Amino acid sequence: MTARALPYDLIGTGPRRVLVLHGWLGDRTSFDAIRAHLGAEFTYCFVDYRGYGDARGVSGEYTVEEIAGDALATVDALGWTDFAILGHSMGGMAAQALLLAAPARVRALVGISPVPASGVPFDEQGWALVSGAADEPANRRLIIDLTTGNRLSAAWLDAMVGRSVDRSDTRAFRGYLDSWAKADFHRRIDGNTVPVLVVTGAHDPALSAEVMRSTWLRWYPNAELVEFADAGHYAPDELPLLLVSTVEKFLAGR
Repeated sequence: MTARALPYDLIGTGPRRVLVLHGWLGDRTSFDAIRAHLGAEFTYCFVDYRGYGDARGVSGEYTVEEIAGDALATVDALGWTDFAILGHSMGGMAAQALLLAAPARVRALVGISPVPASGVPFDEQGWALVSGAADEPANRRLIIDLTTGNRLSAAWLDAMVGRSVDRSDTRAFRGYLDSWAKADFHRRIDGNTVPVLVVTGAHDPALSAEVMRSTWLRWYPNAELVEFADAGHYAPDELPLLLVSTVEKFLAGR
């Protein structure tokens, strides 16, 4: 399918350009909490994938490779010759697919609780939970609660689920799962020297610091890991100021 530019918000006018890719359970509004803290030296582009946000109803194959192609079409439309990528969760895998598609243009890569390039293995019970989340909001709530350590308020969980349901198409949501969970292109990125920052939350049992050490840090020789003691899977919501400070310190000079 032909790549197409995605809906986006452009925040800032600084010379350091950052493309931001959201996770499976969100859209570009998932990063609303960090926007007030973004530095003046940066320009951020927040996109919606096909089937999400302002791209709901847009047909597609719903794969991480398609996200990468569409994201590249978006930065091309903006006239960006080089850029950093920040990807959350599923967006972390899509960021790596984009790195493969345009290696000379990516200055740095930041993964926030990011899916490894090898995908995510699920046992039978786990697969039933995630595959059923397309049609069952209760499954989405349970996933969010589990990956934030069962420690956050019911009102927050309900708001997260409401945004996820309202801002995604069921077919796209289910389609992307097969891609990010089952794809494996880690051999193609193994040894890539791009500067990489991986941020995890200590309360995320699924994409933990241990998982990052056995995947991202093993394959990217210039990768560093930061674990937030007071976050789970959703650092953009849980610790927005700390996240921005950590990311922009890493990206300074890159």
